[in-house]
Amino acid sequence: NVRRTRFARNKGEEMNYTDRIFPTNKGLTTYIEELINKNYQIPTFQRDVVWEKYNVKKLWDSIYKFYPLGSILIWKTPLKLHNHRSIGGNIITDSLPRSEYQYILDGQQRTTSLLTSLYGGKIEGRDSFNPQLYVDLTIQNIDEVDDESFTSRFLFWDEIDDRNGEIKQNTGRNKKYHDGLIVKLNDIKTSFSDIERQIVNNAIVNGNDYDSPIRKELRKIKEVLDNYRISFIEVKGIQVSEVCQIFERINQAGKPLNIFDIVVAKTFIPKTDIDTGFYLRELIDDFKALNNSKFMDITDMDYLQILAILINQNIDGNSVRNITDRYLNEIKTEQIIGIWDKAKIAILKTFDFFENHLHIQTPYLLPYRYLYFTICNYFYKSDNPDYLFLKKYFWFHCLHNDDLLSNTTQLFSHIEFLNNYIKEGNTQFNTFVIDKNKLRESSYSSKGRLSRAILSLYASRTPKDWEHCSRDVIVPNLFISTDTPNLHHVFPTNSEYVLTNSSINNNSLMNIVYLTQMTNLDISNRNPVEYFKDYISPEFINIMSSHFLPEDIIHWANYEILPDDALSIFIEKRIDLIIEDIKEKLNGIQVEVIDTKIFV
Repeated sequence: NVRRTRFARNKGEEMNYTDRIFPTNKGLTTYIEELINKNYQIPTFQRDVVWEKYNVKKLWDSIYKFYPLGSILIWKTPLKLHNHRSIGGNIITDSLPRSEYQYILDGQQRTTSLLTSLYGGKIEGRDSFNPQLYVDLTIQNIDEVDDESFTSRFLFWDEIDDRNGEIKQNTGRNKKYHDGLIVKLNDIKTSFSDIERQIVNNAIVNGNDYDSPIRKELRKIKEVLDNYRISFIEVKGIQVSEVCQIFERINQAGKPLNIFDIVVAKTFIPKTDIDTGFYLRELIDDFKALNNSKFMDITDMDYLQILAILINQNIDGNSVRNITDRYLNEIKTEQIIGIWDKAKIAILKTFDFFENHLHIQTPYLLPYRYLYFTICNYFYKSDNPDYLFLKKYFWFHCLHNDDLLSNTTQLFSHIEFLNNYIKEGNTQFNTFVIDKNKLRESSYSSKGRLSRAILSLYASRTPKDWEHCSRDVIVPNLFISTDTPNLHHVFPTNSEYVLTNSSINNNSLMNIVYLTQMTNLDISNRNPVEYFKDYISPEFINIMSSHFLPEDIIHWANYEILPDDALSIFIEKRIDLIIEDIKEKLNGIQVEVIDTKIFV
């Protein structure tokens, strides 16, 4: 029996299926008054309102015609979250403890529009604008399909105020306002008799007639305000992690709710005279501002999952058993505070390791984002980090033929592997396997793990510029965007050689080097046998190894001859140089080289 099936709540209580979702409704003005009385909260994970005059008018036109607005989703929970103190300049929250809070999960846009239309307030970015809505009682509904009169029926003060005759287009409306024919929407609700009396005394519009169009319109608006009911769907007894799924499914046109936003709201502690409070978003934003490293700008989710791993590994009795939404929801304020001081240092050491030990200047080249978690936990636990070991760890797992760090099972195996090294001072790597053919077929366009690893390998050699050989190529501004680091085809795509050898795939990363933009532009689409002559010098020969460049290109340039299979020769020789470098980096680890290409 479905009705007897139970859901466990956070505190061990149980709830029927039928209690989890409860449709209800209440009067429009009742809802707005309850907002003013602080009976609803809007959590800070809700997105900023995009308030537009036209949309507000159309919302009221739907109400005017008794069209449905769609349900407002309310989450009822005893959990205290970080709230928006006000919406549209109207205070809607207080600091009083409650046994149950009512959070608006979907409907903030409509709620803000309704509230400011009746009570006024402030719209962000429009300090001098008055959002209170007025009604022109002289505008009649033309017919059932009338879809334009609402733009004239519902007005804002900037459409009425003629500034003592300066704004000519508003003169007629300004006169109507002073004649009592354009009135505040809220006044119809609160001072209906006074408005009607003024119309009755207005001889110009024959207000003495009960059935006059103006009085009919006034009564219709009052009936709308008195009788229009808003639909609500109340949900309760759900996990915080479920809120993300619910929010995303009912708000498909908007940005999905992130568990980070939930954790920010859940862990928030307000400041008081005796407590500094806690606000996770501010904590991370302040950390990001410590320096200009590109790694500081990794996503909020990355930071949250780093914290989750550090809590999992270093705080006894925690319930953060994984980095999925289900367990991120278990993060507690005191746990973050407990690890934060050491976590900051560990995160900075992790970023420093990528940038200054591996010479990877951008997070976009990191083969696995899980490396943030594994290496950060290593630095958190190790008082005497072994950078040579960490480099072996990095290259072994990033360049291996198999995908070794793409799921959480592998993640925790890596953490255990590094923990064992910290405890024992030694650990055993398995055989490293690399496939020559995967190197041949790698390309930057794929953006896969191996492609990023190869580009990271190139960066680790601190490549030098070909024209100014003492100049480093890898600098922070090398990466103009996530998609276009300054890469150069040794055999240019539109060079004569490539165009006349159409069967050759020159997009392999084995044909890619890092160069400065100036050198790249100077080379343009010239054949290698031509442009290499411009750079050959003792200094250039010394820096060729920083790009894994085989010596063959020197011979081709000197003799001004490019063999028909030059690109194939170049790629094979370069693969050999790369594998030799990998063997050096993995000194002491058994390396097995395979080649899965089928040669005809």
